[in-house]
Amino acid sequence: MKILSNEKTIKRNIKVGQYTTLTALVILAAGMVTSFTMPEQFYLPFAALFVGFILSQIGIYFGNRWGRRPRTDERITAALKGMTHEYTLYHYLTPVSHLLVGPAGVWVIEPYHQRGTITYEKNQWKQKGGGFMLAYLKLFAQEGLGRPDLETQTDLESLRAALKKVLPEAELPTLNAVLVFYDPRADLQAENAPLPTLKIQNLKEHLRKAAKQNPLPTAQMQKILQALPQESVE
Repeated sequence: MKILSNEKTIKRNIKVGQYTTLTALVILAAGMVTSFTMPEQFYLPFAALFVGFILSQIGIYFGNRWGRRPRTDERITAALKGMTHEYTLYHYLTPVSHLLVGPAGVWVIEPYHQRGTITYEKNQWKQKGGGFMLAYLKLFAQEGLGRPDLETQTDLESLRAALKKVLPEAELPTLNAVLVFYDPRADLQAENAPLPTLKIQNLKEHLRKAAKQNPLPTAQMQKILQALPQESVE
């Protein structure tokens, strides 16, 4: 498997996460000091709390994706180790963060780090379980699950728009997407979800089955690969 990454973007975002988190801590600490030393300026601690909280959430966003080792891209690469040389895996080089092209087709890989019980019921995604600790993490140290189906649809539309600029309409491939959860504490109960929803360790087998059931013609695969970046960005 060929792996192409935008190392420049990765390094930049690692720094953004580090600096944003550090700035948030400084602002929150300053607000606390102000509340004791200048109680008459009661609005300053509230302002510091607001700004510090916003910056901390930005830091969490960047930290979850780029600040922890193994990073998200490293986890996906490890999960797909052993795929044949016909596959190319792109990290942060296309309109979507993680893209795999090969005999299994064109796949947008959407990673999630959330833990707890992940369910899809009555057209709604829910994250349950974990008690007080999960509630605390969702508020201060972990992003909410959000709407994976809508977010993925946006990524698919962005990818299709980019491919339409370089490929004739007749050569545009079917675009697939899969949601992968890499926290071992995630309990997936989303069999009825509109998108395949898997533990990351099951990703490779899912793709291999797709390659057997509906393989992408080699000629079409080569045209798609030629339309995408050819090398990593350092």
